[in-house]
Amino acid sequence: MSLTSAFGLLALVLASVGIYGVMAYSVAQRAKEIGIRMALGAPATQVLRTVVGGGMRLAVIGVGIGLSAALVVSLLVTEAAKATLYEVSATDPLTFLAVSVLLLGVAALASWAPARRAARVDPMLSLRAE
Repeated sequence: MSLTSAFGLLALVLASVGIYGVMAYSVAQRAKEIGIRMALGAPATQVLRTVVGGGMRLAVIGVGIGLSAALVVSLLVTEAAKATLYEVSATDPLTFLAVSVLLLGVAALASWAPARRAARVDPMLSLRAE
C-alpha cells in the first residue's frame, strides 16, 4: 500500500509540474498579447482569470477523458479488481469524485503561478521586446 501511495504521489507531482510547464510556456508565448491587453487597460484580475481559466479548461477536459477511461476500464476488470480492493468497489463514486477534485485543485495551483507572473507583466517591456 505504501508503494502504491508513493507512485500516486509521484504521479500527482509529475502532473502538477507538467501543467505548470505548459502554462508557463503558454504565458511566455502570449507575453506580447498580454502586454497589449494590459496596455489597453485590462486589469490584472482579468489576466489572472484568463490564464487560470485556460489551464482549468484543459484540466477539466483531461479529467473528463480520464474519468471516462477509468470507468470503462474498471467495469471491464471488475472481477480481477475485486481481489485487490478492500471494502471498496471498482466504481466507487466517492473515490472518483475525490481524485477529480484533487486533480482540479492541483491544476488550479499549477496554473496560478504563471498567471500571477503574467498579471505582473510590464506592458512597455513586453511590447518593446518584439
